Amino acid sequence: MYDFGNANEDQKKAITTAEGPVRIIAGPGTGKTYTLIQRAIYLIEERNIAPKNIFMATFTEKAAKELITRITNAFSNRGINVNINDMYIGTFHSLCLRILREHLDDTRLSKNYRILDDFDQHYLVSQNMKRFGNIHGINNVLSLNGDDWEHAEEICRYVNILSEELITTEELKADSNTDIVAVGEILETYQAILKENNMIDFSFMQTETYKLLCDHPEILEELQSRITHIMIDEYQDTNYVQEQLVLLLAGEHKNICVVGDDDQALYRFRGATVRNILEFPQNFATGECRDIELSTNYRSNSDIVDFYNRWMVTTQGAGFGFNWGNFRHPKTIEPHEKTTLNSPAVVKLSSQNDENAWHQKIRKFIKGLKDSGKITDYNQIAFLFKSVKHDRVTALAQFLEANGINVYSPRSKMFFQREEIQLILGCLLIMFPNYADKLKKRDYKQPQPEYLKYYRDCILLAKDHLMKPENKKLLKWVWSKRHSHSDLTGTTNYAYSGLIYQLFRHRLFSKILDTDVNAGVINTRPVRNIAKLTKLIGKFEAIYGLDFLDAKKSKSYKGWRMIDLYTEHLFNHYIRLLYDDGIGEYEDESEYAPSGCVSFMTIHQSKGMEFPIVIVASLWEWPWLNNDNLMNDIEARYFKRKTSEPLADRKYFDFWRLYYTAFSRAQNLLVLTCNEDARTPRRYFRPLYGNLPSLENQNFDIREFTFEPIHNVNLKNTYSFTSHVMPYETCSLQYKFYKELGFHKARARNTLFGTLVHGTIEDIHRAVLRREEQTITEGNIKQWFNSNYGSLSKSVHMKLTQPQQDDALKHVLRYVAAQNGNWSRIKQAEVKLSLAKPDYIIEGKVDLIRSDGDKVEIVDFKTERKPVSVSQCYRHQLHVYAHLFEQCTGQSVSKMILYYTGEDSENATVTFDYNEGTVHDIMANFDNTVHQIERRDFQTCAGNRMICERCDFSSYCGK
Repeated sequence: MYDFGNANEDQKKAITTAEGPVRIIAGPGTGKTYTLIQRAIYLIEERNIAPKNIFMATFTEKAAKELITRITNAFSNRGINVNINDMYIGTFHSLCLRILREHLDDTRLSKNYRILDDFDQHYLVSQNMKRFGNIHGINNVLSLNGDDWEHAEEICRYVNILSEELITTEELKADSNTDIVAVGEILETYQAILKENNMIDFSFMQTETYKLLCDHPEILEELQSRITHIMIDEYQDTNYVQEQLVLLLAGEHKNICVVGDDDQALYRFRGATVRNILEFPQNFATGECRDIELSTNYRSNSDIVDFYNRWMVTTQGAGFGFNWGNFRHPKTIEPHEKTTLNSPAVVKLSSQNDENAWHQKIRKFIKGLKDSGKITDYNQIAFLFKSVKHDRVTALAQFLEANGINVYSPRSKMFFQREEIQLILGCLLIMFPNYADKLKKRDYKQPQPEYLKYYRDCILLAKDHLMKPENKKLLKWVWSKRHSHSDLTGTTNYAYSGLIYQLFRHRLFSKILDTDVNAGVINTRPVRNIAKLTKLIGKFEAIYGLDFLDAKKSKSYKGWRMIDLYTEHLFNHYIRLLYDDGIGEYEDESEYAPSGCVSFMTIHQSKGMEFPIVIVASLWEWPWLNNDNLMNDIEARYFKRKTSEPLADRKYFDFWRLYYTAFSRAQNLLVLTCNEDARTPRRYFRPLYGNLPSLENQNFDIREFTFEPIHNVNLKNTYSFTSHVMPYETCSLQYKFYKELGFHKARARNTLFGTLVHGTIEDIHRAVLRREEQTITEGNIKQWFNSNYGSLSKSVHMKLTQPQQDDALKHVLRYVAAQNGNWSRIKQAEVKLSLAKPDYIIEGKVDLIRSDGDKVEIVDFKTERKPVSVSQCYRHQLHVYAHLFEQCTGQSVSKMILYYTGEDSENATVTFDYNEGTVHDIMANFDNTVHQIERRDFQTCAGNRMICERCDFSSYCGK
């Protein structure tokens, strides 16, 4: 009999209702994730559904990782071994990307496409504003006083919404309204830019997947036959194209389970629509969809539950009023038990027209909790705001930190204000005198005064430090680079990130890099911020293909030197836009909330989380909706469904849902706080806020409360031999910087040659698996090779010389010739394997699987000459792959083969027999290495001079 654990009757019903469409309305703290995971295990154990037949999508990477961790733990407890890669578990975007990768030849994408994040997308558009500016009527569509970056944001908003609503350029361009025609041309231009550059953004991942399934019924049929049960978490935050994808994949079986809470629908601004969950049953025949409610809250004190229930029905007040009508699923959340405390669990903490007094009261409350022992760690407290970038929020954070209370607020737009970032930028600015001098003289139209002040402050800060006696050597080095760049006539052997790495040899910066990674998020924040800066600068270099700085004259820009042009672009455009965009700082997903800090979070960021004490501020906010008349017109004419929620009420709906989500994060105590004045709190809060007892009231006794410890996060990390174990064993200090801290590899080895050979051999294997062996001709191979080289070189901004290209092609042709047209033994290629261990997940990718009687051979390709002595690492790598394959598939491995494409056919391979004893020893070593990584034991350095010479941190290490 299936073990339901502590599931209540509603949860059991949700777990066991396995066939047909199901809608689960799950209120806050009602065990939604537990229910989803138990449902997946129930399908596998009781209904004999294979793991590979299950599709589970959720909203964030962290939520997906939690699902995978908890499901694999359940597998492990039941002795079930599965290839996790067989299961479709992840975010919508990652699952769409997987489908596209598996059928890349049927899309408009080429290999080695580049994925754009939000900033990349905006930056790409801003780089191409001239093309958009040529669109007739675009000035009527974009804001009159906006600059290129603001216009880029507007364009991105249009193209994302239109794409996700599956609106075509042809529809818009055929409209009689010239403004709508201009929007159609904006979408067409943007799509053309993506195609030209082999790029993909987050909205395109979904729309291209939808197009793929519609245009290729054989692919859709294949997926429908494989995916028999679909579960979608946070369904209230899905958009139109996501709904259509779910319905397509479900096909005739209709085994779709959607889970969510319409009261926590927060992402309209990203194109999500709450109607997907509200109207879900309408996709099926009357009575076909089963409705299940999870309404028992196990998270919060009953006072808190009662408070947020009242919030959702208190929709009338002085100067405002609205009704939910059919736009809310009516529900009342019930606490699992009634509070026995005499003190209220929902209170207010306020001052009157005195912000300093407000700050002091908050500090006193927090310090009192800690000093009295009522809380054991500051991380039991979370402040929630609509935006952490608001001036009042940053002022409060700075006050608390100045008074001994650390604040964790990675999204507060403080990145560029951190001393370590200003120091590095200041040193860089000093090292490029031509730019700094023009900045001083204000020769540039951009940047505006606030950026001029920022850069000036960076320079002054750097000079203050450089003039200290202990930094004498650093001063001398910076000045030498300043003179070198001023008089440069040739090229350097570094670009901007290379200069940053050279700074690390000096104590001012090396002491930051010395920080113990176990020292806590506040102490490690400076080194993690520096790591992020190297990535941002590295991305700039990648966009422009900068491996070094060059003094040659520009033919198209007034004869300026390229070093001066790129420096100007780096500071006046790229960093300025990053500054405006508000770069977030490091967020540690392995910790629910970092120890030793109170958390300052956006309400959106807190979704799905819970804290013992929640302090909700932002009571100065009001319902506001960006009303775009043109988009409203497009919605009325071209959205595939008629407009749902009344436009006039949307702002109220969103406002109430936002603060409902905030209030429901609290477990033991909910505090509403503000500095009361004429406008704060806003009238929307006053009906409930006005009746709240004060935290300072004599009837409130904090001694009555017992506060829960912070939620323990147990997320399994994923490790592979080539990406983790081998680099760690080579140099654990290098692993610390690149893998743990995330520094950019400025001097990464050029892997273009090897990737090109591998990619073309993969094309050959895919032709075999499609049973198209007749297409493996020299002419086609050259065509595949050239196509791969074109997309790959564009992606990595690198080139191979013609002799190098010829040599790479010879590797491929040599391999093909060695097969003599006999491809019959090939079973699989590019096989991804993933296996859950008790405390981590191990993964790998096998280049080729060949049959060998009733067993298989594993083949791994190396694009080099065969060495005299085969690397021990390669032997271990193959044994790990063999172990993974046997555990994930149940098939036996006979041999493991290294195939060296740089050798003639008769001498190209090295073969190892499979030996269980050897595999056992190697996997034991793998476990040991992973546990060292998990302990963050990064003490050893490489003993190989060649490795040190290629390492960015050779200056830091002194090697």
